Amino acid sequence: MRVRLFGIEKSSIVDGPGIRFAVFMQGCPHACPGCHNPESHDFNGGYFSDTDEIISEFNKNPLLQGLTLSGGEPIMQPEASLVLASAAKDNNLDVWLYTGYVFEELLENKNDAVKELLNYLDVIVDGPFILKERSIDLLYCGSKNQRLIDVKKSISLGNTVLWEAPVW
Repeated sequence: MRVRLFGIEKSSIVDGPGIRFAVFMQGCPHACPGCHNPESHDFNGGYFSDTDEIISEFNKNPLLQGLTLSGGEPIMQPEASLVLASAAKDNNLDVWLYTGYVFEELLENKNDAVKELLNYLDVIVDGPFILKERSIDLLYCGSKNQRLIDVKKSISLGNTVLWEAPVW
């Protein structure tokens, strides 16, 4: 499946726990002031790739813990995000998704691909980046309004449950 990308980081250590394959989608409706990827906002920018090629790339690294979908806004390409998340799960990777939408909005989304995508996600980092709430002290978030949502627990319990980092 064709997907429009801003970029890929094959060995990220900042987009979730462990070594991650981070896919940055192109196109974002939020255009948050202070965004760290403002070049990813233009829906006509970036470049095209194929989900099979991306999957082949992340399957090459046995050290990966997970796949991170970020952007831009991955919810704007839900079918491609679903294909990537499903393949990651098939390869025993955890899947994180960064979005400017809040979790509750995603639960109410009428798009079938978005609804199905939620079933493949372990953690959603939700909410727009708010420059006045920016903090470099946050784990995996850019601003204090953003939450790390444990998707499976949240769906199972019927209320939003925050993800807790494992204690070693």
